[in-house]
Amino acid sequence: MSETFSRWDSADDLITEADRAMYFQICVEEDPGDGTLVRAALGAIARARGMSQLARDTGLAREGLYKALSPDGNPEFATVMKVIKALGLKLHANT
Repeated sequence: MSETFSRWDSADDLITEADRAMYFQICVEEDPGDGTLVRAALGAIARARGMSQLARDTGLAREGLYKALSPDGNPEFATVMKVIKALGLKLHANT
């Protein structure tokens, strides 16, 4: 009997707003400096909440959001900030 595996998606585990905020904060803190973890977190949170709704909230095309938040994406900072705001997240610095 062969086993079948499905790809794990962190979006499936981001049920509550608190889950999403904590995940985003951890990814911001652990990002190696190139934005890969931040982009991945925003993509997962967007999928968990609904990419179509995010597109409406940001005024950006759904397809463009998928591309910008993909592992190969390179979104402009303005796009990242629009997504963060639309998702109800906050980007802040600690001293």
